Amino acid sequence: MFRIQRSRHIEIEKRTVAAMITIYCRGHNHEIPCPSCNKIRDYALKRLERCPFGEDKPSCKTCPVHCYSPAMRENIKTVMRYAGPRMIWKHPLLATRYKLNQLFYKPKS
Repeated sequence: MFRIQRSRHIEIEKRTVAAMITIYCRGHNHEIPCPSCNKIRDYALKRLERCPFGEDKPSCKTCPVHCYSPAMRENIKTVMRYAGPRMIWKHPLLATRYKLNQLFYKPKS
């Protein structure tokens, strides 16, 4: 079964979310980097650093703890809906790792 080495998990998640936000920003013809996308990126990276699950974190979609504020959760959902399908063309390795981790990662009990 596929499994990302746990010690690198948070760093890969950070790269993935930063790439998604960049795709969203460029796709909406914002100046790179724009202040609103930077704000979302900084918030998302801070949330990943402070995740209570640490290296054993599940994907945010399946996480029992919602650490994003409601407004930022809507912002990141919008970004992911736009950038998710485009990730496979822009960052195929990150997209594949992200999807496989969603499918196969089971937290330690």
